[in-house]
Amino acid sequence: MTALSNTVRVPEQRSALVALIAGGTAIGASPIFVRLSEIGPVSTGFWRLALALIPLSLWALLKPAPVERQRLTLQDCLLLILPGLALAIDLVAWHLSLHMTSVANATLLANLAPVFVTLIGFLLFRTVVTRIFLLGLALAVIGVVTLKGGPAALADGHLAGDSVAVLAAVFYACYILAIGRLRSRFDTVRIMIWSSASAALAILPFALYFEGNILPPTLYGWAVLFGLAFISHAGGQAAITYALAFLPAAFSSLTLLLQPVVAAILAWIILAEAVGPLQALGGAIVLAGILVARRG
Repeated sequence: MTALSNTVRVPEQRSALVALIAGGTAIGASPIFVRLSEIGPVSTGFWRLALALIPLSLWALLKPAPVERQRLTLQDCLLLILPGLALAIDLVAWHLSLHMTSVANATLLANLAPVFVTLIGFLLFRTVVTRIFLLGLALAVIGVVTLKGGPAALADGHLAGDSVAVLAAVFYACYILAIGRLRSRFDTVRIMIWSSASAALAILPFALYFEGNILPPTLYGWAVLFGLAFISHAGGQAAITYALAFLPAAFSSLTLLLQPVVAAILAWIILAEAVGPLQALGGAIVLAGILVARRG
């Protein structure tokens, strides 16, 4: 029975790994959409979540209905809202940090979420962390630092902005851990709809307060928002949520360090931001860290 169970689980883990990488790639494109957006970054974050409810709702309607519908209790509803609240704080904090410190600092510090996933998982859930995994984690973090210009890139930021970026990383770690726990009880589409809707409602007051006008003036602006919502959020986050049913949260968050690598490549192709030797080296170190951690 054990051998059969392992045989069944290996293909599931492989497909989950493919989904995880695809999700990380889709989310890695999100900074490009945000850069191209015609409205403010917080308002862009709101539309990213709100518009993503369209494909998610269609998915929920088209998927086969379960034989026995699971009735949600008040406790279930509160648990489904929690990831959305964490995601909302993460997005608001990260977008605000982009205006309070350097882009290199904000992006680097926000991508330290795997460190907090591992720490929180160990402290709260006693998740086993192997030395090989820690080696892979260290390599991946070193790769992100290298990708963003090395340790010297941290010297041009401001303490307040850097602190907000770290706050974003903490709450993204909470989001990853929360949906990892919920996947044992609820399906992907239900978690995505609840978390996206609750995050959008939580972000809307911030968008109205900080930026006022949240509507893009042209069709191009709307196209950018739909691309961000459909590709980066509905596609990327759904793939990650699916993968978390079969892969540990700590490893899943580590693989998401592919996002800055993808962002750098797309910025080079679309925005003509050249990728220098240091950035290429950083991307290679990130990939090496992921491979080492996978063995751990």
